[in-house]
Amino acid sequence: MLQNTDQKAPGFSRGRNDPSLLDQEPLSGYHVASRGQGSNTPGGSEGGPMLVFEYKMDAAQAQYARMDEAIRSAQFVRNKCLRLWMDTPGTSANDLQVHCSQLAHDFPFAAQLNSQARQARSALAWRAISRFYANCQAKVPGKKDYPCFQHNNRSVEYKVTGWKLDPDGRHLTFTDGCDIGRVRLIGTRSIETLPLDQIKRVRLVRRADGYYVQCCVDAERHVEHVPTGQPVGIDLGLRVFSTDSAGKTVETPRFLRKAERRIKRLQRQVSRKYRPERRKQAKQPQSHNYRKARKKLAKAHLKVQRQREDFARKAASALVSSHDLIAYEAVQIRNLVKNHRLAKSLHDAAWGRFLLWVGYYVRLHGVPLIAVPPQYTTQACSGCGTLVQKTLSTRTHVCWHCGLILDRDEHAARNILALALVSWRTSPHSPRLLGGSRPYRRAGGNGLGMTERTLGDMGPLACSERWERVKPGG
Repeated sequence: MLQNTDQKAPGFSRGRNDPSLLDQEPLSGYHVASRGQGSNTPGGSEGGPMLVFEYKMDAAQAQYARMDEAIRSAQFVRNKCLRLWMDTPGTSANDLQVHCSQLAHDFPFAAQLNSQARQARSALAWRAISRFYANCQAKVPGKKDYPCFQHNNRSVEYKVTGWKLDPDGRHLTFTDGCDIGRVRLIGTRSIETLPLDQIKRVRLVRRADGYYVQCCVDAERHVEHVPTGQPVGIDLGLRVFSTDSAGKTVETPRFLRKAERRIKRLQRQVSRKYRPERRKQAKQPQSHNYRKARKKLAKAHLKVQRQREDFARKAASALVSSHDLIAYEAVQIRNLVKNHRLAKSLHDAAWGRFLLWVGYYVRLHGVPLIAVPPQYTTQACSGCGTLVQKTLSTRTHVCWHCGLILDRDEHAARNILALALVSWRTSPHSPRLLGGSRPYRRAGGNGLGMTERTLGDMGPLACSERWERVKPGG
């Protein structure tokens, strides 16, 4: 989240004469503030910004079996801590930490796991409990995210003990009682050049294609933003992934749709090899062919996931590095996916992952990010502010008042940017400007928070013009 550090932040006004009136310096009134969990990547660890170095592990089959035992032990500790909270009213986070020591005393396999790894699992259990309490206090509608037991945990996290990195940076030794031993790291990151005291976490992660190690380094990533003088509004869609206020579009990759035929074939193979009588009667494990087919299916899904992640990161980085202000439509994705006709396409587009990486890169570049409520951004004319009703199938905006004819998505992106710029100029000190549900002050009019005159003054080409910085209070 961006925070204003000066008493008056710089605003924007249109530069009609010289297109290069924007100062060639970053917006110094804003700085990057770390999130509550303090990560330098989405989903990082606690304790401040961190960089994650990931390597694939090369080990023997016996070592992989011990890794699975360590992961199962971590899952056991987390579930036991959760059971203590359910059975004992008034349980605190400290009680869960104490319970970890009791578990190590009662269960020998739990004692083999590193003590700090057990504490990390209890901390994750308390995080789930705290999230449930916060949702109850905030009176979140619907389910309150009650903590559930884990059945298929895939990771275990060590802190500063239980592991040892070789000086060459290519071998890692796990020194706890699980007896994993020394493994080889496969990757291109040069972690051996960093001091060992900067490595605050070491995660062991199991995926469909193997085992990985994530080293969380206590370091910040510094990026110098090159000003471009271009604010932008983006409208996310399904036919095209995004359309900006200048009319530029990014095509939707549709990774799941392209891989769907192969995934369905692999799913049929898994179904044919499954034997329910093994589970119901003899409680025997499934056949080796079933496990191989299931692994192939998991790898196919993992490939789609990585493709989405790679696309989201690259698209977000390109967007942030080429603009000085970004406005987007704060749609509720979890409500949109309730439409079962669009749910698969919405998940395949991965809007949420893209916006998560946009939020990460704006903190690195120090670029303002403004969330605009989605109401009437498509209906109101971006040229005069007149409401023009249209259905979802209407892909072209035609204004009967001013005669503006524009693509529906580009028209919405212009409205999004216009609203963001008005809120930026009228209330630059409001914290709602930086991602709240209402980032502007209502002024009546057409339901957009602006009068028709205000929106019309922006002009249909306002979104493609350059904007200059004005003095604070100007």
